[in-house]
Amino acid sequence: MKKLEIEIPLTSVTLKGDLVIPENATGIVVFSHGSGSSRFSTRNRMVAELIQKQNIGTLLFDLLTEKEDQIFENRFNIDLLVSRLIETTEWLMSYDEVKGLPIGYFGASTGAASALRAAAYFRDTIKAVVSRGGRPDLALSALHQVTSPTLLIVGGMDVPVIEMNKMAFDELRSVKEMKIVPGASHLFEEPGKLMEVADLATNWYKRHLAAENISS
Repeated sequence: MKKLEIEIPLTSVTLKGDLVIPENATGIVVFSHGSGSSRFSTRNRMVAELIQKQNIGTLLFDLLTEKEDQIFENRFNIDLLVSRLIETTEWLMSYDEVKGLPIGYFGASTGAASALRAAAYFRDTIKAVVSRGGRPDLALSALHQVTSPTLLIVGGMDVPVIEMNKMAFDELRSVKEMKIVPGASHLFEEPGKLMEVADLATNWYKRHLAAENISS
């Protein structure tokens, strides 16, 4: 398994990321984290490690530089985060180590909105999207353009976000599922709940991301 600390050169900035590529990888999942989080998010890293065990690579990266992250408004600037995710995905497509591998997205909190808007931009190029406790409602106008199979995961106790996800779910035209994890709050901090998220996500990627590789 290759673990690479990388710098991603974009038009206006260079972003830092951690790229993990298992042997015989069948795909790669790009993480788009939520406001105030980073590539060091313990929750996303735990999910990433379980995805890697299924021979699927992961890229966790900072959508903002350290300086940009100090400006609070940037964390909720979905347009900026979408453009960063799109540019990073384009960079990844031409990166020799993973060139040709099917790409999926994993978005948490506001990161789910940027993941879905980027998926709408790339259309069939993005093979699967998973949202954890996400705000897909912040991407409402773009959801009808998403062609990627999309899984929305929400905690059973996260009542306002359940409603936001239901509204977004109705707008999606792609293959879609919504899973409510009983007894889980917004961050899935309760014992075993994040593991349930990881299981749901890895099964989704195995079905829609890795399957793409097998059939091609």
